[in-house]
Amino acid sequence: MFDKFATILDEKLSTPMAKLAEQRHLRAIRDGIIATLPLIIVSSMFMVIAFLPNSMPKEWAITQFISANATKILLPYRVSMYIMTLYAVFGIGYSLAKSYELDGLSGGILAELGFLLTIIPSNIAAPNEAVLALAETSTELADYLATVPSGFVLPMGNLGSAGMFIGILVSFFAVEVYRFTQKSGFKISMPPQVPASVARSFESLTPTAIVLIVVATICMFLQIDVHGMISKLIVPLVSATDTLPSVLILVFLVTFFWSFGIHGVSIVGSIARPLWLILIEENTTAWAAGQVIPNIGAEPFFQWFIWIGGSGATLALALLFAFRSKSAYGKALGKTSLVPSIFNINEPMIFGAPIVLNPMLIIPFIIAPMVNAIIAWLLTSAGMVGHVVATAPWTLPGPIGAFLACGNDWRAAVLSIGLIVLDLIIYYPFFKMYDKNLLEEEEENQEAEVL
Repeated sequence: MFDKFATILDEKLSTPMAKLAEQRHLRAIRDGIIATLPLIIVSSMFMVIAFLPNSMPKEWAITQFISANATKILLPYRVSMYIMTLYAVFGIGYSLAKSYELDGLSGGILAELGFLLTIIPSNIAAPNEAVLALAETSTELADYLATVPSGFVLPMGNLGSAGMFIGILVSFFAVEVYRFTQKSGFKISMPPQVPASVARSFESLTPTAIVLIVVATICMFLQIDVHGMISKLIVPLVSATDTLPSVLILVFLVTFFWSFGIHGVSIVGSIARPLWLILIEENTTAWAAGQVIPNIGAEPFFQWFIWIGGSGATLALALLFAFRSKSAYGKALGKTSLVPSIFNINEPMIFGAPIVLNPMLIIPFIIAPMVNAIIAWLLTSAGMVGHVVATAPWTLPGPIGAFLACGNDWRAAVLSIGLIVLDLIIYYPFFKMYDKNLLEEEEENQEAEVL
């Protein structure tokens, strides 16, 4: 019966889901956001360093040095993760243009132009003579005025995760305009003798003019606050994402798809990652400002407390195969998959055990991460473990990644270890049955060879 169910799912679900994952616009979002991950991960480490004094003795010289220079240490974060959408937009435009077999650089630049046109510069007036005269009598006022810029400045608030959805929509619009002008011939064409790079620049004049005029008219001349409009629309969606039921649904979907050989993270992540980025950026900003951290269900929460060892929390299963298996195949699988699992690479386990289409291992593969999610959520909500505030490199061992992601919180590392132990308990009876079957098959094969 299970085989029939699996066949139906493979025919009715696998192909549509695979097509959905490869839909060009979703793929562009995925490519663009994933391209920013190095920036997010590295800049998060500056956050970790800047707040090391929170977990170090105050009398240490290094603690005092970091505290005194925290603002400077955070500057790389301010121009990287803090304005992540600015980078993601270029990647989205580049990927979408390439999918249409257009020039990727032109697509990325057009997307960047469209997005920046939605960010309205502010004009800060220079101090007048009366203020300057007053500053001559007040050192504090003079010092303050020295830090205030004058002229046009670009607000940074919507350059980060708050502007992600506008960035995505504008990127789509810009590239679709580019595609229309190319396919319809509504462009400036140059003779064949002109160098290709120069010809592409002239071909981009028409879509550039359209994107600039349309977006500038909406955002600057008509003064429509597109960021405010989208923000009001997505607030319920972001709030719904940061709930325990939502986390459990996402965990179930990822493991369910993986159970039938479909890359669950690729499908679910394409849709959820923009929301996850908003949650983690809000946490990071609140942490940097010394405010209450608002969200729990950001992506690092999944990485370090749910996917310990990879989707399905399979580090526990790798440990069991490595140290408790009696079958030759199980021992070999454990030895080859343990080290990758420690660093959250679990394809050898998923396809080697296999977990795919294996009802005996699918059950704990789904249950273990859901139990992890419930426990981690409750402990974080109760304040017994810190919220995730940084994006640590995903290939770190679980306890180390959890420690860094939660702002150097040792309790997060302890929780990660405790969840691994719990996963061992959940996986053990199913592992025991499966290993027994493997052993029996090996013994039958040996007897057959003797005969």
